[in-house]
Amino acid sequence: MNETMRDIDERTSLASNSMFEMLLFRLGEAPGSGRHELFGINVFKVREILVMPEITVMANASPDVMGVANIRGQMVTVVNLPKVMGCKLDKKPGLLLVTEFSRTTQGFAVEEVNEIIRLEWKQLLSAEGTGGSLVTSIAKLDGDMPNTRLAQVLDVEQILRDVFPHEAKALQLAELGSTIHLPPGTVVIAADDSAVARMMIEDGLKTMNVAYIMTKSGQEAWDCLQTMAKQAEAENKTIKDRIALVLTDLEMPEMDGFTLTRNIKQDPRFRSIPVIIHSSLTGTTNEEHVKTVGADAYVAKFEASELAAAIQKVLARQA
Repeated sequence: MNETMRDIDERTSLASNSMFEMLLFRLGEAPGSGRHELFGINVFKVREILVMPEITVMANASPDVMGVANIRGQMVTVVNLPKVMGCKLDKKPGLLLVTEFSRTTQGFAVEEVNEIIRLEWKQLLSAEGTGGSLVTSIAKLDGDMPNTRLAQVLDVEQILRDVFPHEAKALQLAELGSTIHLPPGTVVIAADDSAVARMMIEDGLKTMNVAYIMTKSGQEAWDCLQTMAKQAEAENKTIKDRIALVLTDLEMPEMDGFTLTRNIKQDPRFRSIPVIIHSSLTGTTNEEHVKTVGADAYVAKFEASELAAAIQKVLARQA
């Protein structure tokens, strides 16, 4: 068995048990508390961890960008993560996390790396409305134990959009080919825990002229499916008369996209509803892993033209 297949098998095993692995790190003294708080990121988004390499400062770069580093022949932009998160360091960050998001590579400077911990998705609670606009969720590292340690899970999509605002652009219908025609009376249910990701998904679906219901987690999407199924039954209709497809992120608190997809495909009421996974968790291994949970398509964030094409293909297959 090659390394890629071992990775897929391990991830399949974790996902089948609603688990994942998180890399924990610190960014310096947090404002207001004086503590060096724990932050987390899905370990499968981290390509490597390096002692801070030589940084070349770029003219006119964002104040949150330290510069670029030559990582094995690849020029990688280095984001000053402690500065972005408002943390104070008495010296320059000593470590670099080289990460992959949505088919892009970037580096995040951090103070120190602590450990890799295995968690259940239900140990993550949504941080929306708590004032942490750059944090998607709070991880209870010791489960439901009293005084459990907490880690803040970063909203990397929001961070990258804030640091590189010039890379965001308004969608044009011409980029997407044409509008999409759902079966009459149906909608798309979309799930994503990142506020900026939801905004971008909504922009894309509106441009495609697609009716949708937006939810903030896999659990919320699953609850929505249950409610709509009961309503359809009361009207002597099927759920396919109400829902054209489900579009879901993978990494979400309470219920992740793998679990949501598996629940849909294992439930006789919902299994015929197509599921498209829309995630920044890219790479060959992750895309192969998606197939193991029964998803009908995989699209990397935020490739609007690919998303439109995937929706068209899935709907054509259903027709």
